[in-house]
Amino acid sequence: MSEAAARSPGGMGDDIGDGGAAIDKERRTWIAITCGVGAVGGVATAVPFVSSFAPSERARAAGAPVQVDIGGIKAGEKLTVEWRGKPVWIVRRTPEQVEALKKNESQLADPRSERKAYPTPEYAKNAYRSRKPEYFVGVGICSHLGCSPIDRFAPGAQPSLPADWAGGFLCPCHGSTFDLAGRVFKNKPAPDNLEVPPHMYLSDSVLVIGEDNDKAKA
Repeated sequence: MSEAAARSPGGMGDDIGDGGAAIDKERRTWIAITCGVGAVGGVATAVPFVSSFAPSERARAAGAPVQVDIGGIKAGEKLTVEWRGKPVWIVRRTPEQVEALKKNESQLADPRSERKAYPTPEYAKNAYRSRKPEYFVGVGICSHLGCSPIDRFAPGAQPSLPADWAGGFLCPCHGSTFDLAGRVFKNKPAPDNLEVPPHMYLSDSVLVIGEDNDKAKA
């Protein structure tokens, strides 16, 4: 191979002439532009990632207790509020629903909330899992894969539910069922009951989620 051919890209020699130089120049320009765009893209990707380490005002406030007016909740109804980025259910149970809780225990995986995955406040380690039998306060996130169960308050046979269903919650993703105290039934994918957050009552109509103390009204 001639010396000229050895110096030429691809071994094509000087046949490319000035056209080859133009092509080579365009190629270098394209590579430079591509690298520049890639660098900008890298910065654009990194900024949101790094920014996620700096908590927003909303994130800082998310851990604060939430005060809720529950005076308007009627028996048999549910109110959902947000606490620490989680949906928290406040269910006002009817007398019949409260009574039905006592009949579920033999069918439940953890009727007394003894498992430790979601430590239950001492005042909620009862058949009602609450300070007041009338109200259930629980985080509406299934302990299996984090899905959100749906209400199935009406008793009786229904799709995906047993004939003796007394009312509660159904996770449609994998079929886990919970009673109206958030207790999971046996032989279901969910390993634990629904989480009960710290809570207390300032009055009969004002509930605080995320805080409790010895002075809290039971």
